[in-house]
Amino acid sequence: MIASMSSIDPVRIETVVLDLAGTTVRDEGMVEAAFALAWHRRFGDDRATEAMQWVRDTMGRSKIEVFRHLVDEASAQALNHGFESAFDELVADGRAAAIPGAEAAVRALRADGRSVVFTTGFSRQTAEAILGAIGWSSLADALLTPADAGRGRPAPDLNLLAAIRSRVSSVAALAVVGDTESDIASSIAAGAGLSVGVLTGTRTESDFRAAGADRVLPSVAALPELLARLGR
Repeated sequence: MIASMSSIDPVRIETVVLDLAGTTVRDEGMVEAAFALAWHRRFGDDRATEAMQWVRDTMGRSKIEVFRHLVDEASAQALNHGFESAFDELVADGRAAAIPGAEAAVRALRADGRSVVFTTGFSRQTAEAILGAIGWSSLADALLTPADAGRGRPAPDLNLLAAIRSRVSSVAALAVVGDTESDIASSIAAGAGLSVGVLTGTRTESDFRAAGADRVLPSVAALPELLARLGR
């Protein structure tokens, strides 16, 4: 006799993929501020408003891919370098801070036998500077960037690489958590078992529902309790 779907135990989440800026680390406008500095230093005020709106609309994606939409390849590379330098300046000024409850959530997930992988659209140098500034260099099991995976969000590559690196039993055992529609799109594209949006960025619950999120949380701090409640 074939068991009904309701009688099948839910797949346990073995690996949790967490975005950085806006999800586990406070954005506080740092991405926009760094981009504004980089754009102004290279292009002045030319198309600044249009460019900033594009950055807002594509939040969560690989930064170099975002910049390639705005300018030619050579300029995109220069703009990306300028953005990373400006972001590093903001981190050095003490602008980086953890989302309240995020560190405790990561520790609880790992204590429960789950792997935790940080992913980001930043370069490794910038991501490591952020983690170092808030004392998180060894908090997660791994940090992955678009350079590691091949493509950034909304492509599935970061999530699939996280699944491979952490040796999950299947992609259904993967949960992806982020603060943008790109996080949700990349999660769905990878076939993750759980796609979760968090409201600590600039997106709304309606945005996440429209993007196909399975759950929406006020912050990543609520994730361990959600998994416990779902029996996953």
